[in-house]
Amino acid sequence: MQQILEAILSGDRTPGAFASLALPQTYRGTTVHEDEQEMFEGLPAAQKDPRLSLHLDDVPVPELAAGEALVAVMASAINYNTVWTSIFEPVSTFGFLRRYGRTSPVAKRHDLPYHVVGSDLSGVVLRTGPGVHGWQPGAEVVAHCLSVELEHADGHDDTMLDPEQRIWGFETNFGGLAELAVVKANQLMPKPAHLTWEEAAAPGLVNSTAYRQLVSRNGAAMKLGDTVLIWGASGGLGSYATQMALAAGATPVCVVSSADKAQICRAMGAELVIDRQAEGYRFWKDERTQDPAEWKRLGARIRELTGGRDVDITFEHPGRETFGASVYVTRRGGTIVTCASTSGFLHEYDNRYLWMHLKRIQGSHFANYREAWAANDLIARGLIHPTLSRVHPLEQAGQAAYDVQHNLHQGKVGVLALAPEEGLGVRDDAMRERLLPQLMRFRDV
Repeated sequence: MQQILEAILSGDRTPGAFASLALPQTYRGTTVHEDEQEMFEGLPAAQKDPRLSLHLDDVPVPELAAGEALVAVMASAINYNTVWTSIFEPVSTFGFLRRYGRTSPVAKRHDLPYHVVGSDLSGVVLRTGPGVHGWQPGAEVVAHCLSVELEHADGHDDTMLDPEQRIWGFETNFGGLAELAVVKANQLMPKPAHLTWEEAAAPGLVNSTAYRQLVSRNGAAMKLGDTVLIWGASGGLGSYATQMALAAGATPVCVVSSADKAQICRAMGAELVIDRQAEGYRFWKDERTQDPAEWKRLGARIRELTGGRDVDITFEHPGRETFGASVYVTRRGGTIVTCASTSGFLHEYDNRYLWMHLKRIQGSHFANYREAWAANDLIARGLIHPTLSRVHPLEQAGQAAYDVQHNLHQGKVGVLALAPEEGLGVRDDAMRERLLPQLMRFRDV
């Protein structure tokens, strides 16, 4: 592995130099173990500790199949799907691996008693399998985390509709929280030249998810002049939605849970911010009963900030805790677009405010390759910026996941894999210098 790292740090990125490197037999990967699936049985989710279930193991380097690439991972990042994997909720991911393994002899490689996790990476291509022509060893890349088979007609209009689409590193093995990773070639995208390895790894999943959810015609199709309510607007997903709204000429109404997070939104350029903790919003009276008076209070606060406008789009991802309020406060004919349910999957809302006011609930799951490429291009052009706040070494991936689980972070939490330190990998110094204030907004906040 040291030889691979030295080659990357040398700056010689010719295909021949990398194709000639000897591959190790094993690599270090962050794993969960199948025989520990019951370790948190009976505990509430908040007491299930990723630091106990995530391990750093030496695992065999898998054989490449047609259409795949082996990538030396310089850096990765934590997404909430790694938290779910680590606490075996809502289901164990070993079920995903077993089902995938039954689909083909090639997929059988993924059905193992350990799961190498992680759905983001930045790094360098080391090898490509048969049929890969667009990428060569030595290419500096980031990864789109949709793994799709494309053997069904349904996937050829929008790959997210393919019945065999999966999230790499969550529903497949050989993910990015490791020194090496296996991805399909149609997951690869160019690494933005002005970013460090850890910055480049951070946007992948959440930036693409926000793009589809908010910008794409497959999501809310946000347009100039729209007013957009964004829950968790300083977080790993919401911070990208906030930036996209501002860049598109829309008006974000940012909902956060602390004064520090409110300040981050203002630093991004947002003017309309609601600190839900300071203003004391409690949308549930108890575990079974919502409080419509709180929905109305939130709606009045939004109109106070916007000069009387209700929001055209509500950017939803907390789920159960906020969904009733989201349906209520969205304007007549508006859109509630949802991509996750981090506070609970069973949503409740008053349907009168949906059907009688002609509102639309739009589901949005991750992004297809075209959407991910467009989202990455916004990063590469300096129109949208990584929201990386904290970086851990690979040995502390469990702690990094714990931070995300308990909302102890702002923006994204990064993880160094092969990169020996932060700050490496910049190829365009002039662009970086120009954008440095925006790149530093989230660091160590």
